[in-house]
Amino acid sequence: MAKGKKAARPAGPPHRARPDEFFGLDLERLSPRAQALTGLTVGGLILAGAALLLALRPEFFWLIFVFGWAVFPALGLFARGVAGLADLGSDGRAAGSGERELLEALRRRGEITPVEAAMETSLTVREAERLLKELAEGGHLDVRVRGGGLSYSLWEREGLEGR
Repeated sequence: MAKGKKAARPAGPPHRARPDEFFGLDLERLSPRAQALTGLTVGGLILAGAALLLALRPEFFWLIFVFGWAVFPALGLFARGVAGLADLGSDGRAAGSGERELLEALRRRGEITPVEAAMETSLTVREAERLLKELAEGGHLDVRVRGGGLSYSLWEREGLEGR
């Protein structure tokens, strides 16, 4: 491109909001917490504006209906954020993601101890030990004693087919 020339703008209609945008914010990129806080803030500002309008200019009471309809998108964003927060665990990870990480580490390594699982995943040793124990008690993993410690592995296919 030559110096001093501006890049040509693409021809077409002006920017239109996508369905996943809210007041110019890309909702897909916001965390659930940010969605909930944004919905709460925008909804609170709308309601505060409506109350202020009623207090200062009661003759414009009919604008309450406009404010009322404007609250719904904010309420929806707030509900979407709260639902996203409910899907996350107390540590901010998606529910079940630790188990998935653990099983992927087991598939990669074949046999694993709780300490090795903690090194391979984002789990702590205590969380890895608890999940491995639960999976073993449910009959999903084979448990072996190696040097006084427990190691866990997936069941071997030959052993399962011979039953």
